[in-house]
Amino acid sequence: MIKKIIMMGFVCLISGSVYSQKKPFKFNLPTKEDTEVSPIVKEKVDEYARKIDAIIKEEKKLMEAELLVLQDRNLDKAEFNTQKAEVASRYSQKIDQRIGDLGFDIDDVIQKQVKYSLLNTDVTSNEELKEKLLKKIRPAKNIRGYISYGVMSLTNSKADNELDKNLGYAGNLEFGFKLNYQFSRTSRWGLISGIGFSWRTLNVDNNMFFAKDGNADVYLEKFDKNLSKSKLRTGYIVFPLGVQYNFSKLKNGSMDIQYRDYDEGLKIGANMYGGLRMSTNNIIKGDGISQRERENYQVNPFIYGAQLTVSYGDFSIFVKRDLGNFFKDGRFENDKALLFGLAFGW
Repeated sequence: MIKKIIMMGFVCLISGSVYSQKKPFKFNLPTKEDTEVSPIVKEKVDEYARKIDAIIKEEKKLMEAELLVLQDRNLDKAEFNTQKAEVASRYSQKIDQRIGDLGFDIDDVIQKQVKYSLLNTDVTSNEELKEKLLKKIRPAKNIRGYISYGVMSLTNSKADNELDKNLGYAGNLEFGFKLNYQFSRTSRWGLISGIGFSWRTLNVDNNMFFAKDGNADVYLEKFDKNLSKSKLRTGYIVFPLGVQYNFSKLKNGSMDIQYRDYDEGLKIGANMYGGLRMSTNNIIKGDGISQRERENYQVNPFIYGAQLTVSYGDFSIFVKRDLGNFFKDGRFENDKALLFGLAFGW
């Protein structure tokens, strides 16, 4: 009887609030915050509860009648209690047997509720269930934000020019949105694209600063006093396009449907990128000088190059190399940007 009481408590729990806590089932799609009870499950549980209630009432009425007969026999208290316990045990076993004869399959009820929780609808066949699951378990297609920072250097295949000799710390701050598009539900490969906004900053040492002559040619000039800040910052809008390989293992959904969680595990991506210059600022601060000029300092209006990225979860490390010169028209000849950095996505 204790076993049935425990089972009835569990059944009532299902009837009152099945899976009342959020149980996310991640298929790259939003999940419902509240899980409803399947109409079929509720109907079966309510019907089972009504039958159990009827059995208990019937047997309780018969037991009370038998106890009244026993009470009329004027037995001593000890004998009465002994026979009363025997009557209660006999009816308990009878109730237990009748409940068992109802053939209620708790496992089947739970399975139906799980299917309903996944699909928000009752299904009548495995074929219908599989069809609905395949619509829900789709290839990953999402857009995620990211922010990155990289240390930048200017590489030169020839002899160092004046900028190379006086270049201090250089870096690149970037943020934007990245598109991930998995080629199929189980594919390791996917397309990566998106849009980013990049700010590249060149800091110049040795009290040098960027200047322009009468022909608008850019060169480095020596300041006759101390400079605390001398930098050239250029903003670009960047467009990447490439592929990504995911090392995560296949997962099993329901009905032996396999899928790969494209947002998890180790990933390696390779892409090309191109960008358009937005603006350039020449920032100079020091003894007797403080200025910020937004002008054309002959920084290349276009950038293009290649990038390699290794990611795990939301974190990435990357290396990117420009294939074009940092400055246009041969100024500071052969200087090309090389960046190493970290990125965080969300």
